Amino acid sequence: MTPLVALLVAYSIGLIALGLWMGRRVRDSQDFFVAGRTLGPGLIFATFLAANIGAGSTVGATGYAYNDGLAAWWWNGSAGLGSLVLAFWVGPRIWQEASRLNLMTAGDFLEHHFGRGVRGLAAGIIWLGSFAILCGQLRGAAEVIQTVAGFSLQTGALIAAAITGAYFVAGGLVSAATVNLFQLVIILTGFAIAAPMVSSAAGGFGATVGDSNFWRGPQVGWQTLLLLGPAFFLSPGLLQKAFGARDAKAVTRGVAWNGVVLLGFAFLPVMLGLAARVLHPGLARPEMALPTVLANDVPTFVGAFALAAVFSAELSTADAVLFMLATSGARDFYRGFVRPQASDADVLRVARLLAIVGCAVGYLLTYVFDSVVSALTMFYSVLVVTLFAPILGGLYLPKAGRFSALAAMLVGVTILGTTHLMTAGLGYGWATPPFLGLIASGLTYLILAVF
Repeated sequence: MTPLVALLVAYSIGLIALGLWMGRRVRDSQDFFVAGRTLGPGLIFATFLAANIGAGSTVGATGYAYNDGLAAWWWNGSAGLGSLVLAFWVGPRIWQEASRLNLMTAGDFLEHHFGRGVRGLAAGIIWLGSFAILCGQLRGAAEVIQTVAGFSLQTGALIAAAITGAYFVAGGLVSAATVNLFQLVIILTGFAIAAPMVSSAAGGFGATVGDSNFWRGPQVGWQTLLLLGPAFFLSPGLLQKAFGARDAKAVTRGVAWNGVVLLGFAFLPVMLGLAARVLHPGLARPEMALPTVLANDVPTFVGAFALAAVFSAELSTADAVLFMLATSGARDFYRGFVRPQASDADVLRVARLLAIVGCAVGYLLTYVFDSVVSALTMFYSVLVVTLFAPILGGLYLPKAGRFSALAAMLVGVTILGTTHLMTAGLGYGWATPPFLGLIASGLTYLILAVF
C-alpha cells in the first residue's frame, strides 16, 4: 500500500467515525432534516461551502481551465454570486417562513403556497436531476482513487458511494455539518498550498495565461452565470441547510461568507488548469488535469494532502445531494403521498433507506454519464428551470396560486427540452436553453399572477 493510498484509507475511516459519533445525537426527523434548527454562522458557512466545492468546482473547473483558460473562473464565481443572493435576499426570508410554519424541506414550502400537486411535480423532477449531480460527485472522487490507487473508475465510484453513505446515514444534517467542517479545512488548505506550487512549476501564473479571455471561452464564461447563479439560491438542498440555522442572522452571515470565499477560491482551479496545459499538454480527458498535476508536479506530501482535499470536496457535495434526495423522498413522497399518517420514526427510517438507494443509483449512473461536467450541467439546468418561478413567486408574489406555479414549471421545462434538442444544447448565442427555459417560466408565472 502506497503512502497516498494509506492516507486516503485513514482519512475515509476518520470521516465515517466522526459521522457515526455525531449521529448519536439524532433523536427524531427534525434533528436529521434540519439539525434541530441549531446551526450557527460557523457551521452554516462550513456546510454550505463544503457542499458548494465539489466535483464541478475542482475536477470540472480545472478541466475547463485546461481548455478555456481564465474564463473557467465563472464556473465557481457564478456559484459565489448566486450564494450572495441567497444570503441577503432569499435565505433570511425563507428561513423566517420555515421557522414560523415548521417547514423542513423545500417541498413543505411549495405545498404551503401551491398545494400537493406542485410539491409532487417539483420533488419528482428534482429527484431525477439529483441523481445526475450525485453521479458527478462520485465520478470526481473516483478520478482521485483511480489516480492514487489505480482502481477502475467504477470501483472508485463504488468506494466513494460507500464512504459517503456510511457517515451520512448515521445522522443526516447533524453528521454532515460537523464532517463538512473538518473536510473544509482540508479542502481550503490543500488547494491554497498546491495551486501556487503547480503554477510556479509551470513558469508562473503570467506565463500560463497566454491569450485566454476572462469573459468568455469556448465552453464557459460570463454566460455561465445565467445557469449556475440561480442554482445556488434555489437548490432545495441548500435551502434546507438554511432551514437548519438558529436564526435569520446566522443564514445571512454564514451563507455570505461562503459566497465571498467561493469568489476567491474560483481562482485556484484556474491556476491549476492553466499550469496543467503547460506541464501536460494533450491529456486524453481534461478532467484528468487536476489529479495529474497533484500526483506529478508537487512534493509527495503536498500532493497527498491536495488529493485528500479533492476527495473531500467530492464527498462533501455528495452528502449534500444525499441529504436532498433522502429528506425530499421521505417527506415529500413518502409522507406527502404514500403514507400521510406515517410516524416520525417511520419518516426517519425511510430517509435513511433512501440515502442508501441514492448511493446505489448514483453509482449506477457512472456507467451512463461520461464526465463530471455533463452530469452537473444536466442537474443545474433542470433545477433552475423547475424551481425559479415557484420559489421566488412563493416568497414575493404568493397569491398567484397553484395553476400559475404548475404552468410556469411545465412551460419552463418544455422550453428547456425543446431548445436543447433543436440546437444540440448550444442555444442561440449567449441565450442558452436553461436561460430560455428560466425566462419562459418566470414570464408565465408573472403573467398568470397579474391577470
